[in-house]
Amino acid sequence: MDDYERILLVKQEVFVYRIPPLNNTKGYRASDWGLDAPNWTGRMRLVSIGDKLELRLEDKNSGSLYAKAPIDKYPSACLEPVTDSSRYFVVQLRNDNGQAAFVGIGFADRSDSFDMNVSLQDFFKQAEKEAELQQKEEQGAGRSLDLSFKQGQTITINLGKKTTSRIREEQPEAGGAVPFLPPPPSSGTTVPILPPPPGSTARPRR
Repeated sequence: MDDYERILLVKQEVFVYRIPPLNNTKGYRASDWGLDAPNWTGRMRLVSIGDKLELRLEDKNSGSLYAKAPIDKYPSACLEPVTDSSRYFVVQLRNDNGQAAFVGIGFADRSDSFDMNVSLQDFFKQAEKEAELQQKEEQGAGRSLDLSFKQGQTITINLGKKTTSRIREEQPEAGGAVPFLPPPPSSGTTVPILPPPPGSTARPRR
């Protein structure tokens, strides 16, 4: 995935609170924060950078960055809803030096928190689908046959014996013997006796 920024959601008003340490296993409660006195008010943006996601808190007038929170899963320790309201969340802010701090954020309108929930869920569902697709493509590439010849490898093909029969017309060869003529009548053959001419006393001759 390309590392370009894409804005998923913008909310023009978000409240930020310093929160007390979590001292129970039930989760954070927004009612413990002093909701009437937020420590900071500004703009919130959800921004995807390639396959990463950041929640950014910015000055609503100048747009300068106040703080940011990388979100690698939702819900998780990076960002989780409180137990007593649908409008408030606990987010882990992190700077470029790796320093982290947990703060509370919230919205005046419940529809704003709903929009944030939907944007977060859609992003991670899409990321999961793309990861599954990439895994299938890699598995398919691994199963493909390698039909290339290795160095020094040869192959033998046996086509079997092929017999071809052809009828050949008998033709006289050039310079061959001339066919025999039937033999003349032999000397022992009887020649018919011709009758003598009329009035002749001669004996008929053979």
